[in-house]
Amino acid sequence: MALMVVKFDLKKRVKLAQTVWFMYWFAVLAGILVLSLGLFFKIELRKRSELMDNNESHFLPNLLIAMGLIACATNAFGGKVCYDSLDPTKFAKWKPMLKTFLVLCVGFNALLVITALLCFVMRIPLQFTLAEGLKNGMKYYKDTDTPGRCYMKRTLDLMQIEFRCCGNDNYRDWFEIQWVSNRYLDFSAKEVKDRIGSNVDGQYLMDGVPFSCCNPSSPRPCIQYQMTNNSAHYSYDHYTEELNVWRRGCRDALLSYYGGIMNTIGALVLLVTMLEVSVTVGLQYVDTSLSTLANPEDMESESEGFLLEKTVKETYTDIMAKMKAMGKGAKVEEGGEGGVATVS
Repeated sequence: MALMVVKFDLKKRVKLAQTVWFMYWFAVLAGILVLSLGLFFKIELRKRSELMDNNESHFLPNLLIAMGLIACATNAFGGKVCYDSLDPTKFAKWKPMLKTFLVLCVGFNALLVITALLCFVMRIPLQFTLAEGLKNGMKYYKDTDTPGRCYMKRTLDLMQIEFRCCGNDNYRDWFEIQWVSNRYLDFSAKEVKDRIGSNVDGQYLMDGVPFSCCNPSSPRPCIQYQMTNNSAHYSYDHYTEELNVWRRGCRDALLSYYGGIMNTIGALVLLVTMLEVSVTVGLQYVDTSLSTLANPEDMESESEGFLLEKTVKETYTDIMAKMKAMGKGAKVEEGGEGGVATVS
């Protein structure tokens, strides 16, 4: 027994075809939207690609771009089929390939759902990518004369200013690395010698942060050097005084920014998926309503459209049986080839 049967006359079939045709072209615009979101996300990631530990973060925007292109192509084809369904002679050429096209549409809708889910879960690997990328970027902050790293200082400073953050987890991360280039250090000075000799790695470490960590909203001039030395500043206690540098770590700030983008994209892709499912169901009704005409030669005769030819359980059983048959057929072919090889 067919699932979700609907009776149609000529007027209803025409209205159905016109409605689905309109929805298909609206779905083309939705495909362009998905493509645009993928391009936007890719550009945003590329802006700070130096702070990413690997290129795997570009998998999601590339997937969105691909899905957007496929959506535009499939929806344009579906719209053409719906338009030609009003003319029996034109629709006849599309009829043999419609079942295959509908199956592909179902698979595409499933991929859209997976893409939307990835938008929500990719936040987890992005967190580790940013953590490692920022850690390496901070190490290269001082290498303004090294080819390939000379722009790292500018990138980090602009990021800290734009996102109002400091360090990887917090501002104290800058205390653990040398972020001042050796060319700006006076190695004859006692302070420099003492700082370099105070750690096994021979780095010039200090309790200070770059200028880009300073909070311009603070009423007090920025204290970015000797931040833990109370005696170095008048009326200052770093334990109780509210520091005038950004307290938020840049990993958390970037993760919040990119996570917000991915959540928004994921929600939009889910809405696009709902539209794609609707047009797929609509095309199925267009196809079945034309296939079940009481009198195929009389377009004004009544017909029935349905979602599935059988119930969900029967359809599932048929699909599994066909898959098993295909598997057995493949084994028989392998066995036949092996037998021929043995005889020869």
